[in-house]
Amino acid sequence: MCDDRAEARADGNAIGRRALFVTGAATALTLGRVNFAAAADGGGPGQETRTVRGTLPPGAPDFVYVPVEVPSGVREIRVSYTYDKPSVPAGTPGNALDIGIFDERGTDLGGKGFRGWSGGARTEFFLRADDATPGYVPGPVREGTWHIALGPYTVAPQGLTYELTVTLTYGESGETPTPGYPPERAKGRGRAWYRGDCHLHSWHSDGRRTPAEIGALARAAGLDFINTSDHNTHTSHAHWADVAGDDLLVMLGEEITTRNGHVVALGTDPGTFVDWRYRARDNRFGRFARRIRQAGGLVVPAHPHATCVGCNWKFGFGEADAIEVWNGPYTPDDEVALADWDSMLVASVREGRDWIPAMGNSDAHRDPDPVGSPQTVVLADDLTRDAIQEGIRAGRSYVAESAKVALSFGVSGGRGQHAGIGERLEVDRDTPVTVRLEVTGAPRCTVRFVTDQGVLFTSAPLPVSGAGVAEWHTTPSYAAYVRAELRHETAAGPLPGALAAFTNPVFLGHR
Repeated sequence: MCDDRAEARADGNAIGRRALFVTGAATALTLGRVNFAAAADGGGPGQETRTVRGTLPPGAPDFVYVPVEVPSGVREIRVSYTYDKPSVPAGTPGNALDIGIFDERGTDLGGKGFRGWSGGARTEFFLRADDATPGYVPGPVREGTWHIALGPYTVAPQGLTYELTVTLTYGESGETPTPGYPPERAKGRGRAWYRGDCHLHSWHSDGRRTPAEIGALARAAGLDFINTSDHNTHTSHAHWADVAGDDLLVMLGEEITTRNGHVVALGTDPGTFVDWRYRARDNRFGRFARRIRQAGGLVVPAHPHATCVGCNWKFGFGEADAIEVWNGPYTPDDEVALADWDSMLVASVREGRDWIPAMGNSDAHRDPDPVGSPQTVVLADDLTRDAIQEGIRAGRSYVAESAKVALSFGVSGGRGQHAGIGERLEVDRDTPVTVRLEVTGAPRCTVRFVTDQGVLFTSAPLPVSGAGVAEWHTTPSYAAYVRAELRHETAAGPLPGALAAFTNPVFLGHR
């Protein structure tokens, strides 16, 4: 076996030798090339390895590309990397370096060259025709200029020094398997309330669970549907067919993780990849929101007020089909997201425009993260991709902390008229309206009815059985909409307890 371990010092890959690759906020730089000799004739497969080093300064571009000249006859490409993590003062971000790869088709934004991304979840990966590391796309390693993509997520004041090792293995290429995808329908119960979790991470990105493990946890949580949402890769799509069944609909998607917020692509066509390499000021998000919709998916900004670096949503909500208001365990940023969404409801009433429904998902990554907490409960005509999406888009849904919590919420008035969650009660402005909520599975929780004026009704705590009914009377002139919240007990102070559930609104009166 040929094992040529050549080492290149950082001069060719230092930031000072960079060439500007694209312009805009999300700039990217191309460094010096990594070259390999052509495979030797005869003698069976061999290997060649190259190692390069470099240092990225504070303020480095979002993406740094290292070109790799791949000769013909390569069976496998394997990449590993390390970087330093010096001590930094409290409150100062340290080093974090993401990694991925593009093949000979190039690194154009939204192009066809994407072959995988693991962010910071892995220190090495491989690709070949018949297999690849989770998060990477199996396929032939063709001759041409490939690009290793480095993403300096945060850089310490001392800079970020990295070492990158590329190994090519020569030999006959294997056969790329034909992907199989889950069906777009499950058995269902006709028009009914279906429970789902649409923000989940497997080992194809930074999760630690296999698709099979996630499927088992989804069933145990009482879910009817899930949506795959690995960060910046679609490679899990071909690994869910055996997880789906008559009792579980598996929709396919991606969490597009930009430097200015994350968005869940919910229920896209199998094999759909959506690029993430842009910021809000690049004015490119609209293009990729259209890409999601063209692939049959919904655009759902995720955890819009999360506090992690790059997680706070900065693209606006003009493209949103729904908003993930509740993400994982209920925390102060979820409370801010809920209040912000409620303000958007008021604006939609004031301006006479369409409103954006809310949803909630677990964002589960690994043990002990619970799948299905929270979960979105959708009124849909059947357990199919299209029907679930239509229910979410229409706002016929509520969010609950678990399958133990069940709600029935609606308003009635006028001549026997009734409207449920996400609907409108078309009555005159002074018509008496009755608001009614039936609850099970929420012991000691308090019911609140929220309108465009704020909280106008608060119940006594529900009994320890968790079941109860709350009613309130109003008119469309007094409340333009009503939505319901279930809150846990709070120890003290003016802030309400954590959510156990909340509904999308019912609108009152004529448009």
